[in-house]
Amino acid sequence: MYPVYPMPGQCPVCNNEMTITRLYCPDCDVTIEGRFSIGRLGLLSPEQLEFVEVFLRCDGKIKHVEKELGISYPTVRSRLNEIILAMGYELPGSEVGEDLTPEVRRRVLDDLAAGRITSEEAVELLRGEMP
Repeated sequence: MYPVYPMPGQCPVCNNEMTITRLYCPDCDVTIEGRFSIGRLGLLSPEQLEFVEVFLRCDGKIKHVEKELGISYPTVRSRLNEIILAMGYELPGSEVGEDLTPEVRRRVLDDLAAGRITSEEAVELLRGEMP
């Protein structure tokens, strides 16, 4: 049996989203080819996925996440916000500026996904707090 590795969500060359083109069942030897999306969770880094697992295991209770990971409330919130943005969602309760076009918002999210800006910078840009 061959080792099974975690699927990369982003291309190691250009940082764009990977597309699955082949699925294989080792039990019945069936192979399916096509174009399959990795889904939003597939866009997360291994560290972000680990945080999501801890968050779910803690039933979404931030106090429990703080205790399990030994981090502060602001750090838990910051990591949650980073994950929300990485998945292409808007932050809850955030007010997007009136002049923020969908193209600008997409560019900010693309820059975040490519690592050109930090999650904090993305939040500020999406809230219209930076020039």
